Amino acid sequence: MIDAGSQGSRIHVYRFNNCGPTPELEHEEFEQTEKRKGGSGLSSYKEDAEGAAKSLDPLMQVAMRTVPEEYKSCSPVAVKATAGLRMLGPEMSQNILEAVRHRLETVYPFPVVSREKGGVEIMDGSDEGVYAWITTNYLLGKIGGPDETPTAAIFDLGGGSTQIVFQPTFEKSKSGGMPERLADGDHKYELQFGGRGFDLYQHSHLGYGLMAAREAIHKAVVEGKMASSGNDMAWLNQPIPNPCIAPGMERDVEVKFDKEHPLGSKVTVKMVGPQDGSSSPALCRGFAEKILKKDAECKLAPCSFNGVHQPSLEKTFSREDVYIFSYFFDRTKPLGMPDSFTLEELHQLTSTVCAGESSWKIFEGMGEAMAELRDRPEWCLDLNFMLALLHSGYEMPLSREVKIAKKIKNNELGWCLGAR
Repeated sequence: MIDAGSQGSRIHVYRFNNCGPTPELEHEEFEQTEKRKGGSGLSSYKEDAEGAAKSLDPLMQVAMRTVPEEYKSCSPVAVKATAGLRMLGPEMSQNILEAVRHRLETVYPFPVVSREKGGVEIMDGSDEGVYAWITTNYLLGKIGGPDETPTAAIFDLGGGSTQIVFQPTFEKSKSGGMPERLADGDHKYELQFGGRGFDLYQHSHLGYGLMAAREAIHKAVVEGKMASSGNDMAWLNQPIPNPCIAPGMERDVEVKFDKEHPLGSKVTVKMVGPQDGSSSPALCRGFAEKILKKDAECKLAPCSFNGVHQPSLEKTFSREDVYIFSYFFDRTKPLGMPDSFTLEELHQLTSTVCAGESSWKIFEGMGEAMAELRDRPEWCLDLNFMLALLHSGYEMPLSREVKIAKKIKNNELGWCLGAR
């Protein structure tokens, strides 16, 4: 299974024991494409469809080495793209998918899953989240067995989108009438797995992945500067203060607009953090909360953000485990965060990082933490967006504990295993 994400592609080669009622995972081989400037996902190739297809060759070599010769002709391969290709547009994305299918069919011995079964496709956002939920709960042993074990929620933060999936529990009606249940709609996913039925809440928030959020926050900063400067455009050639950049650091940023925008379709500006050594993480979090659009019209209450319906986590999922992964893991684990922490502790970490290098001494001795912080001026932005998403967006209290993980039982988290 190849996961073609917005920032890179990854391959998972699975070996199962199919002798029982539920397939038992015996081994997983995992590899990902190396990062390159501009990203290494299929969408980064845009009009170079053949180059996008060839970018998967190093991953397919992993499959060639891992799958025994006698099983290659009966070991299917599938490629599922996520938010990066969704946002690229239908023509370019389709050209890339066709080039990928052609290369897999003509160069490699593995059968490619048929078009009817979605062998090479852009995966629906609802499937992406639910498959990740299945992966997590399967590896935790919460599904697939006879017990009615409470399941875990998953929050997956990718580059272009973020997914939330959980199994809400509603209180019985106090009046003796029909008990509350999950409202019908696109957010409801009815799943049968291991002899159990699950009514899941799921939503994929396109445009709220970490890289997409960076772009939106930078755009909000530029538009705020533009609004305060009137018709004088001299500010475009000067550094723009950005509270989401750490004190004393700077970053050249390309900001994209609609074609009708007064600044044109895009502009490159230099953004700088506070130069006096002071910081205000709250100002950055204000920009993060602004792009969440909490005041958008809510047609089916209650809503989380951007007008999207979501049952209250506090009322329907207050005590069960919450797993956050992908960029949530990548931005907290390198800074020494434990496998389990509260949102209040994430808030404290965010304040420390946003305070700048004078407050970073606590990270000394934590492997590459200091090098990472110095190399990425947007650490403050990333952490503030994550905090705003969980606390303001999904309305989780600061006292709520979350768990981060990249693997469970030495198997990678994500949607790939669930899709299998």
